[in-house]
Amino acid sequence: MIKDTSGQDQVIVTKSKFGKRFVIVSAAAVAIATSAYAVVNTSNAQHSLASDEVKFATVERGDLVRDIAATGKIVAANAPQIYSPEQGVISLLVKAGDKVEVGQNIAKVVSPELQNALQQQNSELQRLKGELERKKLEARRETLSLNKSLDLAQVELSAAERENRRAQLSIKKSLISQIDLEKAVDDLSRAKLTFKHAKQEVELAKDTLAFELKSAQSTVLRQQLVVTELERKVSNLDIKATVTGIVGNLLVQPQALVSQNQALMTLVDLTAFEAQLQVPESYANELGLGMQVSLKIGLNEVMGELSAISPEVNQREVTTRVRFSQDGLSGIRQNQRLSARILLENKQNVLKVKRGSFLQAGGGFVYRVKDGHAFKTDVAIGAVSINAVEVTEGLQAGDKIVISSYEPFKKAEQIMLR
Repeated sequence: MIKDTSGQDQVIVTKSKFGKRFVIVSAAAVAIATSAYAVVNTSNAQHSLASDEVKFATVERGDLVRDIAATGKIVAANAPQIYSPEQGVISLLVKAGDKVEVGQNIAKVVSPELQNALQQQNSELQRLKGELERKKLEARRETLSLNKSLDLAQVELSAAERENRRAQLSIKKSLISQIDLEKAVDDLSRAKLTFKHAKQEVELAKDTLAFELKSAQSTVLRQQLVVTELERKVSNLDIKATVTGIVGNLLVQPQALVSQNQALMTLVDLTAFEAQLQVPESYANELGLGMQVSLKIGLNEVMGELSAISPEVNQREVTTRVRFSQDGLSGIRQNQRLSARILLENKQNVLKVKRGSFLQAGGGFVYRVKDGHAFKTDVAIGAVSINAVEVTEGLQAGDKIVISSYEPFKKAEQIMLR
């Protein structure tokens, strides 16, 4: 059996000169700990957080611009499609990506049927012009014949008047009988009637000839319009660029048979760009034409205005167009990405604070910081912009609040910040 070591132990009694001092220090330490506990215990803080775990911001007075953040891309304001003017075989003179100028030939449609129709109608026009000239000659001949008849009637009238005067003198001298006098009177009346009818016939014939000539001229003019229209169609077979820019997409293959009004290609006007923005549908009712928009294109920031708003919602977004000045801008490309701010409202001299995650708590309260503690304070939130939030009630200029997420606060009335 193994014995313990109690027999080997010896009790040694020593006197320490620090014994009383140790007791005093220990008592002071106990007193300090008790006082600290009392201070902590008198605070109403329900939780404590480290100050470096939250973000702060100071309430200040100033101007607040309520705006909407949006993203989008650069699109061509003028990107027309080119269509085939007639049915035929297409010959493409450009390729996708080629630069073109206004009026440059970019394609040609070969249409033998249209060329043949133009030749036929042009031949008919020449025939009608010849017919018109023939009618003019006939009108001159007819007018000459009528004038001859009128002149003869005038001569017969003059002769009858002369015979009538002679008969009147002769009857007075009893040189002729009464019957001869009456015959001279009748001849004069007949001559007058003949001249009158000849004059009327000449006037009527002239009107008839003028009408026939006018009708023939109208026929020629109508045929001329037909020929002019066909010439226009034939000239349109040489398809020209309508804008200065580049060729976008080719929609047909070279030497393909195309129908009338079939799309051939798209052109992109490089001198006129617009911004196409996608705005969340929740802001759709606040948008209006003419609103100012700040665009960030690469390193450049330019101002524009809303020029179009789509009437429909697609994938919970509304498509808008922004027109802006391109003076001083270079290197803009189709479909280039950009960011934008749509300026909805400008409020002056309001209380505002930097925007933060605290808005997710509902906006009915904030935590105001004072003397190392964060106190839950009821507030009223007004306009909200991308960078700032308007405070209408509950705070004053110079107040410091927590703007980070309130989730760690657990809706406590008071938080101690370490």
